[in-house]
Amino acid sequence: MTPFLRPLDRLLDLALPAICPGCGAEGAPICERCLPAVSVREALAAGTPLGLAEGPPAPLLQLEWCAPFSGTTRRALHALKYAGERRLAQPLGEAVAARWRRAGAGGELLVPVPVHAGRRRERGYDQAELIAGVAAAVLQLPWLAAVERRRATAPQYRLDRRHRAANVDDAFEVRPEAGPAIRGRWVVLVDDVVTTGATLCAAAQALLDGGALATSAVTVARER
Repeated sequence: MTPFLRPLDRLLDLALPAICPGCGAEGAPICERCLPAVSVREALAAGTPLGLAEGPPAPLLQLEWCAPFSGTTRRALHALKYAGERRLAQPLGEAVAARWRRAGAGGELLVPVPVHAGRRRERGYDQAELIAGVAAAVLQLPWLAAVERRRATAPQYRLDRRHRAANVDDAFEVRPEAGPAIRGRWVVLVDDVVTTGATLCAAAQALLDGGALATSAVTVARER
């Protein structure tokens, strides 16, 4: 059970069993039969070709993800983001941790890529924070909500590749109180889905401008 659930949510867990987004079975947030779908890349060696023509997009030193954005993984992320199913952060965060433990080359601090404050108020939480918190606990690394969106942006999935970078350009900044924590450190960004990497790169640039030594990233899924 994810440690980010409030007491009321824990009571609801007891009254309303989770429904697996893969097969609809009651019980675990993702059942044992469907769970491998969110970790299909776990055993791949570091340096496995990314399907990006020029490797990880600058300024990221490394970019990893756990599974394609399809099937069980897609449904799980949609349920987490849009249906309030926070229990899914536990298996998704564990998948992120497993992939990074296998393939990650360094990293001292996990930082979630934030949604805008308005979107967070609507949902009541930030899904990337939930995933990052679980992954950090498994990896025994610290995590910090070090970055914030300075302006609302259009959802990236609504834009073509040409306009995604412009949509998030200069959209992030380091929280003033987080400056000392990231200074001189290798930061690993955590997010739910990556497509072109434009959002991750914009957040990474904000961290570097704020004093981070280097940036990498890991996400639950990749949308091609």
